[in-house]
Amino acid sequence: MKYQFKFIYSVVAAFVLITSCNKDVLDRPQLNDPTDATYWKNETDVRLYANGYYSNYFNGFASSFTVDYTPVRGYTFSDDLTSRNVQSPFENTVPPSRLSTLETGAWMSQYAGPTWNFSWVRKTNIFIDRLDNVAKPNLTTEAYNHWSGVARFFRGYEYSRLVSVFGNVPYFDKDVKETELDILYKDRDNRGVVMDKVYDDFKFALANIRINDGKQYLNRNIAAGFISRFMLFEGTFQHYHNLDAARAKKYLELAVEAAQVVMNSNAYNFGSDFKALFSSDNLNGNPEVLLYRTYDAALTVTHSIGSYSNGTEGNSGDANLDLVKAFIVNDGKPYQNSTVANAASFSIPELAKTRDPRFEATFIDRAHTPASTLLYGYKFASREAITFIGKAYPAMWGSNTNTSDAPVMRLAEVVLNWIEAKAVLQQHFAGPVVTQGDLDKSINAIRNRPLDAAATAKGVKKTSPMLVAALPVDPARDSDVPALIWEIRRERRMEFVYEHTRLLDLKRWKKLRYMDYSTKPDYLLGPFVNMQVETPALLTTAFINKSKVRKDDGTIVTFNGTNKDAMVGYFVVENAVNRTPFTDRSYLAPIGQTQIVEYKERGYTLTQTIGW
Repeated sequence: MKYQFKFIYSVVAAFVLITSCNKDVLDRPQLNDPTDATYWKNETDVRLYANGYYSNYFNGFASSFTVDYTPVRGYTFSDDLTSRNVQSPFENTVPPSRLSTLETGAWMSQYAGPTWNFSWVRKTNIFIDRLDNVAKPNLTTEAYNHWSGVARFFRGYEYSRLVSVFGNVPYFDKDVKETELDILYKDRDNRGVVMDKVYDDFKFALANIRINDGKQYLNRNIAAGFISRFMLFEGTFQHYHNLDAARAKKYLELAVEAAQVVMNSNAYNFGSDFKALFSSDNLNGNPEVLLYRTYDAALTVTHSIGSYSNGTEGNSGDANLDLVKAFIVNDGKPYQNSTVANAASFSIPELAKTRDPRFEATFIDRAHTPASTLLYGYKFASREAITFIGKAYPAMWGSNTNTSDAPVMRLAEVVLNWIEAKAVLQQHFAGPVVTQGDLDKSINAIRNRPLDAAATAKGVKKTSPMLVAALPVDPARDSDVPALIWEIRRERRMEFVYEHTRLLDLKRWKKLRYMDYSTKPDYLLGPFVNMQVETPALLTTAFINKSKVRKDDGTIVTFNGTNKDAMVGYFVVENAVNRTPFTDRSYLAPIGQTQIVEYKERGYTLTQTIGW
């Protein structure tokens, strides 16, 4: 199956399942309009209904210019990126309304999740109900169990996202009728209660979803990959926010179990170079990818993510010096104590040669002015794409006609979820000790990815393995984070730049304070640059009193029209200042005032999010 959304999902959307007891001939349904009595007659019908979930949950690069849940365009709110002028703020007031009842309901970028929308929960509860009460006699026991597992996986997926945004949410485990007001207007359930239900759904899914249901269809490994993600999030959130130790342990253990399903299958490996994962026209056969979304110009299913990585288009934020300093040197040490030549240099060409190979594969290896920080991310464009800078781009890398495939779930995330869950269980719950073998199967396997020829030609080298007996000594490590967990977090940061993880990682680790850019000057800086040599376009009369660099001693030098030779230092992002102050209430989103009033008018109570 190709992810041919335009055809498949428009068909699925047409299947509005209804029931009717009216025998009047005038009320007889159209012969081509399915009802519960005529639908659910075989596994094909069930599969068609299930296909409707794919574009919502496995959206990859989305389509056209859509930004929801996309890398580069959507996931731009984190401490990795800095924009010109004032940084994007956290929400600071209760919104008038937060409700959406549409399946196409928008997401919220500063929470990296959905709005107050339970349409997908209802869709799945209908799915489960019809499986139990209509389709079951038409299916084998194995098929019924598989599709029940698929449905429960998607219900768990949606509730995991809702909980990550709102914390406590009302839990619905059935198709609620319009007359059941006490259920429709129930207050929020404790997030632990909700996530226990999610845990049960995920355990059922792992036990019943088919190991193989056909190429590009949801299978046990794909489900397990996502389960490791959501259980790691909730387990660490429960732990670091001091909510419920027993639940934290339970969820983390499931994260380990789910990841091991994938790892023990031996179906995937790190045989692909990093660049190919994000810029290939065809990911079919890529050994690291569990699931990908295919784009096809002939089907007019295209995207724009490659275009916003093509070296010409600007983005809302670009990589700052704090992220740069987090990249490990290729000897496996932080720059402060590395013995690699020029390890302490923050010139972009030197960084490309001395840092972990993911740096060179993620960023253009020279100062590039379309980036607010001069460090331009092209992770999602090919090496060929940036050869068109200043020229006309082919459809592959221009506008919204991109056809590069999107990795939806890959092995790197699975093993990083696994090793972190194991490390937290060891550190805080007397779990098994993380061994060198564990690191070799996870972080070191990632570091041993092959390098493509272009990287090798530049002198890029693989990063040395991490040794459990000789962990890096990072003087910048937070005092409350053990060295092993610190290095696992570093690995995630290098691996997932521009992807879905960073903001959610900060939230679950209770490290949202990293988003306060007043705590480090590095947040408002780019790499080290000799502007007269590398970016002369920024030393024209138009940039007098605008272009600035910061010296190692903290001195700021401003271009005055006559001091080009002095413009050597860390690039100061134009007019960049910190975002407005925020508090711990920003870990969770408020509910709209309209929703609270609506409950009250009907005699019910909807509790507002804590702190709001």
